[in-house]
Amino acid sequence: MNNFSVDDLDLTLLDALQTDAAQPLSALAARCGVSTPTVLRRVRRLQAAGLIERRVAILQPERVAALLGQGLTAIVEIGLERQGDEHLRAFEARAVAEPAVQQCYRVSAGPDFVLVVATRNMADYHSLVQRLFTDQGNVRHVKAYFSVRRSKFDPRLPLPRPK
Repeated sequence: MNNFSVDDLDLTLLDALQTDAAQPLSALAARCGVSTPTVLRRVRRLQAAGLIERRVAILQPERVAALLGQGLTAIVEIGLERQGDEHLRAFEARAVAEPAVQQCYRVSAGPDFVLVVATRNMADYHSLVQRLFTDQGNVRHVKAYFSVRRSKFDPRLPLPRPK
């Protein structure tokens, strides 16, 4: 990856794919002013370089909750009793393996970790707390903030504008 670089076409493609990864290659080609085979080659190159990690569908939580039952999102601060590298790695590995954990950040100046978790309801959240925080003897502090409304969610990364 040391010799890898991106140009304006790559940036345009990355931006377009962050907005809608399901759009046809022909639509991407028209947007970029290049041929469909060129777009296909570029997208494959960006994937091979690891810039495109994966393509996913982003579900609308309120509509899913209306069909399957109420959802619960929490932002949780975790402080560990022991903060040696092996303890931090052990907690991080457990958190990342937990399906309810959507995002896991190791942070500084405050808690050791901040997690974004999604469960179906409070009972499922309590089960998560038991598995991930209580049964594990190294968690010293847990502070949860429960979402009452999501105002914005955008997984896109800011990219420089093509010249």
